[in-house]
Amino acid sequence: MEHWEKQQRGLLLIISGPSGSGKTTLEGMLEAEEAHILQSISATTRPQRENERDGVDYFFMEKEDFEQKITEGYFLEYAEFNGNLYGTPRAYVEGRLEKGEDVVLNIETIGARQVAEAAPEDVVRIFLLPPSLEVLQRRLFRRKTDSLEVIKQRVESAREEMRTWEEYDYVVINKDLDGSLRKIKQILRAERMRRKRHPWLPEFVEELCTETISEE
Repeated sequence: MEHWEKQQRGLLLIISGPSGSGKTTLEGMLEAEEAHILQSISATTRPQRENERDGVDYFFMEKEDFEQKITEGYFLEYAEFNGNLYGTPRAYVEGRLEKGEDVVLNIETIGARQVAEAAPEDVVRIFLLPPSLEVLQRRLFRRKTDSLEVIKQRVESAREEMRTWEEYDYVVINKDLDGSLRKIKQILRAERMRRKRHPWLPEFVEELCTETISEE
């Protein structure tokens, strides 16, 4: 019966948090250290850039096609940013999970709600918090990508985003990246042991309960 143990369903890991909480950095660190976890590829209606590859960086779509696929339930979640549509293809994620691969999504709370509703048995949600708003602001300053006014707006937005923490399964206060990465990996280890991720268990238990024991 040992062959059943090779069959395991992957999980869908959602990492959310305000800008500057470290979610993108931690996602990259996680992918680098965990061979069987991969980032989902999003579909988008924005124009393809010169260095981007269709099916690798994004699935590029025309707006009409994207909108049609919304009505067909093609996406686990979708949203509009700066006039362009972005979404997570359901079939792509489902195919990876069936192969036993874990998929990570770096999305905001609205998208996380959509995914949790569409795939409740697969989702594991982690919300990242900064140790303080002052630390968050310093991190945003260190990026050197936004003006002071934009940084202030991001900090104010963070106040509202952080109020959604109770919607998540786990909360990690990101004091330092290495410590937070260890916690996320511990969460993954525990979640992978859940019985619902081992579809071979019912048949295994049935075989175990009906096994004939040799009298020798």
